[in-house]
Amino acid sequence: MKKISILIANYNNGNFFRDCYISLINQTYKNWEVIIVDDASTDNSVDIIKETIKQDKRFQLYENGENKGCGFTKRKCMEYATGEVCGYLDPDDALYPTALEKSIQQYGNNNIVATYSKMMMCDKELSQQKIFGNTKQIYNNLYFFNCPIQFAHFFTFRRETYLKTQGINPDLKSAVDQDLYLKILELGNVKYINEVLYKYRLHSDGISQQSSKQNAKDSFAYVIHDTMKRRGIKTINNQQVPESYKDSEEIFKLLNYQASFLYRLKTKFKLIFKNSNLPIFMYFLNYSIYELL
Repeated sequence: MKKISILIANYNNGNFFRDCYISLINQTYKNWEVIIVDDASTDNSVDIIKETIKQDKRFQLYENGENKGCGFTKRKCMEYATGEVCGYLDPDDALYPTALEKSIQQYGNNNIVATYSKMMMCDKELSQQKIFGNTKQIYNNLYFFNCPIQFAHFFTFRRETYLKTQGINPDLKSAVDQDLYLKILELGNVKYINEVLYKYRLHSDGISQQSSKQNAKDSFAYVIHDTMKRRGIKTINNQQVPESYKDSEEIFKLLNYQASFLYRLKTKFKLIFKNSNLPIFMYFLNYSIYELL
């Protein structure tokens, strides 16, 4: 039975941690650990977390000596993880009871290196509002950058795969998850779980919600550019990839074609053929037809 490490980077979210904790102890899958790293919170987060997890050896709490930011703290979580499979959970969010079980089932003797699922958008009280509609099954290849965003939480991944990457960029303040996704997906296939497994809480105190939209946009563009360079991509859609990152608009313009109807239609066909059991001659017949679209 594989062990899964749930990784929690906390900064001033102790008041929401109780819901997160309850969702973990109620998991149907039992072989797990929780690694919490507090990023020098200025509220009473550490006291709340310590009181909540006391005498439960499955939870381990560590503290940064000073505030280092999201990228540094999430990277630090991985340094303490011992599970074969890992997944990040924000301290103000929660998991559905079968989240770990549904995720761990996908890892067998195959080349699946990660899983992701749907998530429920919730209000400040964690009451369900609506399913995040942008989550889609993706076609993973050299030119996939999750832009526009098609997958998010709940994302799990093999620890051994992560250790083959450069790891999370410790200097990132936002777009940290995007950085992780793209690095992991370079080393294998990802499995889409078409179920809601994650509760995402919307509130004004959330780290990602405090960041300005422009800062978040810039960070995402920087991560995409870094990914292009890492993958050795010189041109994309007949356009030159800049040698150095200058601004977000320059990067996003390179990817405008991926939001077009024709591109999305082609991607859908690829997914259909990839997942179908069509005879090989039917596959090539249909492939030729769709290439002419």
